[in-house]
Amino acid sequence: MTTGGAARVGWLDGSRPCTVRGSVTTPNFQGEGGAMNHRSFRWLLNMYPPYLGAGVRVRRVSEDYRDIVVEMPLTFWNRNYVGTHFGGSLYAMVDPFYMLMLIKNLGPDYIVWDKAASIEFVKPGRGTVRAHFHLDEEILQEIRQKVAERGKYLPTFTVEVVDASEQVVARIEKVLYIRKKTP
Repeated sequence: MTTGGAARVGWLDGSRPCTVRGSVTTPNFQGEGGAMNHRSFRWLLNMYPPYLGAGVRVRRVSEDYRDIVVEMPLTFWNRNYVGTHFGGSLYAMVDPFYMLMLIKNLGPDYIVWDKAASIEFVKPGRGTVRAHFHLDEEILQEIRQKVAERGKYLPTFTVEVVDASEQVVARIEKVLYIRKKTP
């Protein structure tokens, strides 16, 4: 590894699951050529240190990356002063998913970034909370169309974090920045 640079780390099958910069390892969710399968993708997310510490578990990733279910139990590590879910952990459990799902579904010709987010705390979170992310073909077609017309598009996605009785604990809005890569 060169000082200050990035070294690529590979697995035996030739895929490249992560990049090492100094002592920090960050997942490469696209894999080699964007070909990482949904099981490896789920495994990498579940091994991601911030998620391990907060107790966030990715329970399901569909083969087409259009459905993801994430859970987080209430533990010592994500409990706030008053004994409910820490707001930062509630946000962290939903933070990257729409961006990652769109990267996987739109492909390598698009740039996708998180641009803005807001969170509304609806009620105290106790026990295990869950979030379900979904993209359908109509949303993907709308994004492609708007990017083609405008050069960029800033869609807003809303996801709800619910408790075991399906009561909304938090509502998160994510604004993403999407455009085509320049040749």
